[in-house]
Amino acid sequence: MASPTCGYAQTPVGPVHYARLGAGPPVVCIHQTPRSWDEFREVQALLSASFDVIAMDLPGMGSTPPAGAASIEGFADAALGLIDALTLERVRVIGHHTGGVVAVRLAAIAGARVARLVLSSTPYVDAEARQVRETRPAIDVVEARDDGRHLQAMWDRRGGFYPTERPDLRARYVLDALRADDPEAGHDAVVRYRMEHDIERVTQPTLVVRHNADPFAAPEVGRLQAVLANAQLVEIEHGMVPLEYAATAFAHAVTPFLKDQLSCYEMVDQ
Repeated sequence: MASPTCGYAQTPVGPVHYARLGAGPPVVCIHQTPRSWDEFREVQALLSASFDVIAMDLPGMGSTPPAGAASIEGFADAALGLIDALTLERVRVIGHHTGGVVAVRLAAIAGARVARLVLSSTPYVDAEARQVRETRPAIDVVEARDDGRHLQAMWDRRGGFYPTERPDLRARYVLDALRADDPEAGHDAVVRYRMEHDIERVTQPTLVVRHNADPFAAPEVGRLQAVLANAQLVEIEHGMVPLEYAATAFAHAVTPFLKDQLSCYEMVDQ
């Protein structure tokens, strides 16, 4: 697997870390909470044959933490700052989970700068969704213990969202969560975000990706597709919360859309 070039872009909200690989039309990838660009490592390698793939780290999750409370608006400003710093005129954007919510905001504020949008396991965050999330217990925050048992707690809490046959994927999650300034900040930002105020401005061609074995997001993505003006749907049959698990199927599903070749509903098997 080819290794990306990593660097920091100076933006109005602080330095933004990114990993870049490939050549062609630029594609910006935005990860979930509390991950990093590493979530896109396999997808980036697969897409790099056709695209200039830039996987960023959100503020507080590999890039400089925000000055105040984390917000979807601030995350989107960081993404736009990265696009400006790299002098990219127009980009395609892929977002997974929290990254998809950030991508919605980016598409709303950046207008013609965003050519196409891939929203993977992305909920529609309106008042109803916020109320549900406000009552959910934190999943990524555990109290540190001198004996290290909090690491086991982190591992166990994500058990239902990760494939048992791929412990390496959960290990990558734990490493990212430990590096995050606040592993719950991105989830809190989603709860505060008023997506319904932005959604009408998202008119770009959009591909909504449902990972059918993702118990958190699979039931929700249909609502997002329904409110978007120009959206299509693909399903990844065995896709789960970690994007790496379905990297090949995901890349296969999104490549035609990124190339403006996909025009109908598809089902992609893992």
